Amino acid sequence: MKLKVCGMGENVLEVAGLLPDYLGFIFWEPSSRFFNLPLPDLNQNIEKVGVFVDASIGEILSKISLYDLQAIQLHGKESPQFCKSLKEEILERKLEINIIKVFQLKDSFNFDKLLPFERVCDFFLFDTKGKLPGGNGSQFNWSLLQNYPSKKPFFLSGGIGPNDLEKIDGFLKSPMAKYCYALDINSKFEKQPGVKKIAEIESFINKISAIHKN
Repeated sequence: MKLKVCGMGENVLEVAGLLPDYLGFIFWEPSSRFFNLPLPDLNQNIEKVGVFVDASIGEILSKISLYDLQAIQLHGKESPQFCKSLKEEILERKLEINIIKVFQLKDSFNFDKLLPFERVCDFFLFDTKGKLPGGNGSQFNWSLLQNYPSKKPFFLSGGIGPNDLEKIDGFLKSPMAKYCYALDINSKFEKQPGVKKIAEIESFINKISAIHKN
């Protein structure tokens, strides 16, 4: 099970020292976790994910170049055609960039919405529907994923915290997790927006690793 720590801010190197698989950097300016700092050199095994909300292809390509991103997370109302155009631009530039499309769930969800994105995205990410595009700190009903119709690997996000280990264990042992590729954590592991609690993330990583081995 992969781990993504999203909403990075001031203590990037400390989090990177824990060797998560992904670090997420939010490039949506209204966010309290908006990232506009210099990015230090990171372990090459950590993939840098740029998080965008209805940004232009030009803006996304600019951030890919500036921060050497390995993945793009689309957290807005981006259409399948937009994703297709973005993928074509990425391929034309001979870049190896994965596209992650976010869908927001709460108590219900029409999984037919995924179908047009199947061929133009590499991963899906399921987050909790709330006032903001992300980082709302609450969880959706995970049992909705019993109806997941795709073989596309997905990230599980939305209010995952240190006290959810038993719930995560149950989820990972269920058929719902067959295509769950990664867990995505953010606000429940923060001192303040963008400043992560290192000890709590380290403990979470160790416990998740133990669960996954069982």
